Amino acid sequence: MRPSPWLRLTAHMGAAGTLLAVVSGSAGLGTAHRVLAALALPPLAAVVASAWVSYRRLLYPSVAALILFGLAAAVTAPGLHLALAALSFAATLVVVAQSWRGTEPTLQHSVTRDSVRDYVTLTKPRIMSLLLLTGLCGMIVGAGGLPPLWLVATAMLGLALACGGASALNHVLDADIDRLMGKRTRSRPVAAGRISASYALEFGLALSALSFVLLAGIVNVLTAILALSGILFYVLVYTKLLKRSTPQNIVIGGAAGAIPPLVGWAAATGSLTLPALVLFAIVFLWTPPHFWALALLIKRDYANAGVPMLPVVRGERETVKEILLYTAALVAFTLAPVLWGQFGLVYLVAAATLGTGFLGLAWNLRRERTPARAALLFHYSLAYLAALFVAMALDTVLA
Repeated sequence: MRPSPWLRLTAHMGAAGTLLAVVSGSAGLGTAHRVLAALALPPLAAVVASAWVSYRRLLYPSVAALILFGLAAAVTAPGLHLALAALSFAATLVVVAQSWRGTEPTLQHSVTRDSVRDYVTLTKPRIMSLLLLTGLCGMIVGAGGLPPLWLVATAMLGLALACGGASALNHVLDADIDRLMGKRTRSRPVAAGRISASYALEFGLALSALSFVLLAGIVNVLTAILALSGILFYVLVYTKLLKRSTPQNIVIGGAAGAIPPLVGWAAATGSLTLPALVLFAIVFLWTPPHFWALALLIKRDYANAGVPMLPVVRGERETVKEILLYTAALVAFTLAPVLWGQFGLVYLVAAATLGTGFLGLAWNLRRERTPARAALLFHYSLAYLAALFVAMALDTVLA
C-alpha cells in the first residue's frame, strides 16, 4: 500500500531540511547552519519510525539518511562534513521517491472528506484548547505584556501541532484499551477501525515533526525542544510506560501537560527562568486531583481495561483523600508567587477565590463520595485552571 500523505509530507520535510543543511553549510553560515541542520532531524527520525512499523522498503534509505546526517554533524573536516551531508540528502531523495510507490489505499485507509472529522478527533481538540490557553498565558506572563501578534500566532500554531501530534500517537498506543473502556473510548477513530493505526501513526509523527520545524525555524530552538520533549514524555513515558504500570501514572505523567506554559514562556523570552517553573508547578499539582476526579467517575472502565488508576488499585476512600491533599497543596502554592512579587492583586484575588472553591469541592467529595460530587469537581477543575491562567495574564498586562 502507498504510504499516507502524512508520511510523504514528512519525507519531503526531511529532504528539504537536509538540503537546507547542505546549502547553509557550504555557504559557511555558522550558527544559522546549525539551526537549519536541526530542522532536518525530527522529520528524518519520524520517517524511520514509520518505516520500521509499516513500510520496510523505506527503512534502509531512511536509516541511511539519518545515520549519514548524524555522521556529518559529528565530522568537523569541511570536505568530509559536506560530502556526508550531501549523501544524506541523496538518501532522502530515495525515500521521497519510494514514498510515492505502491498501490492506491483502500477506502478505509484513504484520506477523504468523510475522514476529516476523525483526523480532527485524533488531535483531541478539547484538551488542546486548555493546553493552548496555558501556553498563551505563559507567553504573556513571560513577555511582561502582550507579545507581537506574529509571534503569538506562530508559537500557538507550533504548540497546537505538538499537542495534536502527541494526542494522535496516544490514540495509536491506547487503541487496545480504548476498546475495553466503554462507549466513550470504543468509538474513537483508531479503536473503531475508521482510521488505520499506521495512518494515525504517520499523522501524529507528521504533526510532531512539523511543530519542531515551525518553532525552531521561526520562533527559537529552545521552544521547539520543549514542545518536542512534551510530546516524547506524554507518548513514551506516560502512555507507553507509566499508564499501565503504576497508580502514580498521572502524578508523574502530569509533567507532560505542564510543559505548554514553558513553551509559551520560552517563545516570548528565548530562555527559562525560575518564575517560568512556577507556572509548570501549578499545572503539575493541578493534574492529579483533576484526573482522579474523572477516574472516580469511570473507575469500572479503567478496571475493565486493566489500567491501574488510583481508584482501581487503592479504592475510592484513598483517592478522595489524595485529591484533598493535592488540592490543598495546589491552592497554597498558587498563593505563594504573590509573596515574592511575581503577581499582584488581580491574581491574588482570583487565586484565593478560585482556590477556595476548589478546596471546598474537594472537601465535600471527601465527606460524601458520590458521582455527582466527583463530576462537579472534575468540571470545576477545568474552569479553575483556565481562569487562574487568565488571571495571571491579566495581572501582567494591567501591572
